[in-house]
This record gives sequence, C-alpha cells and structure tokens, in this order.
Amino acid sequence: MGSIFQPDFKGNWTPTNNQWIPTAEASDWALIGIGAYVDVKFSRWLQFEGEARFSRFNQYQNIHQDNYLVGPRIPIHRYGRFTPYAKALVGITSMDMGPNPNDAGPDPTGRFLTIAYGGGVDMKLTKRFTLRPVDVEYQQVPSWFGSSVSPYGASVGIGYKIF
Repeated sequence: MGSIFQPDFKGNWTPTNNQWIPTAEASDWALIGIGAYVDVKFSRWLQFEGEARFSRFNQYQNIHQDNYLVGPRIPIHRYGRFTPYAKALVGITSMDMGPNPNDAGPDPTGRFLTIAYGGGVDMKLTKRFTLRPVDVEYQQVPSWFGSSVSPYGASVGIGYKIF
C-alpha cells in the first residue's frame, strides 16, 4: 500500500526545566510512505487486520514515523464488488523527531503506544485480487512526552488472497 499522513509534529521544541520537549503541532509537510496489510477472515463478522507502514518519504528535518498496528476489522455491507469496512487498531509507532536542540547528538527517537480508528472500501477485482481505493485512519498517541499527537492520513493498496 501507499499512504500519505499528517504527522502532527513539525519539529518545534519547547524549553521546560532546562530541557527541550517536542511540541505537537500540525506539520506543513505530509509524510508519504509504503506498507503492507494483512486481513484474516475467520467468518463474515470476525475479521482482523494487521498493518505495517513506513512513512519515510517527503521528510522535513528527518522527521518520520513507522506504524505496526493490529485489531478488529468489521465489514459493514457488501454492495456488489464493494465492501466498506470499519477498523480499530492498536500497536506501536516508532518516531524520529528530527534535530534535537539539546545537543548535536543523534536525532531523538521513541516508540509510543498508538490507537487507530478508521475505515475504507475494498473492491473485488478477481477471485484473488482486491483493490483498496481508500483507507482512512485517525491515530492517537496518548503518551507522547507528557502530551499527545494525533496523526491522520489515507492509504491505497492492492490485496492478494492466499487462502
């Protein structure tokens, strides 16, 4: 899949107690990434999705994010070849926050609990191939340096049915 995300951090830092803390703020630079998703269907209503996204392109000041998320996926209704769905995922976001004003050392990084809500549409192309023309996601990273960030974005992709 390919995706575009608003990372909710644009490299601003706030001095606090002789230390610089990253500040959540909408970025002017959307991160572009690639990734993969896996859907596991146990029954019509019991499905799970796992996704890994690497938002590494169009970086501003080396700021990038990688997501590793898993959770339930609920198909809403079938309309011919189209199946809209909703999902709620949880996992880890790995972030590189760009240059640190504290020192000239390596860029600060971190791993944070992430909760994501979203949905989209799958379009069956053949017996094995599915087009995902739109998948939108709103993420919450609740424990981000005493604050929180809320990245959001959209993805498109192609699925291949193995079993």
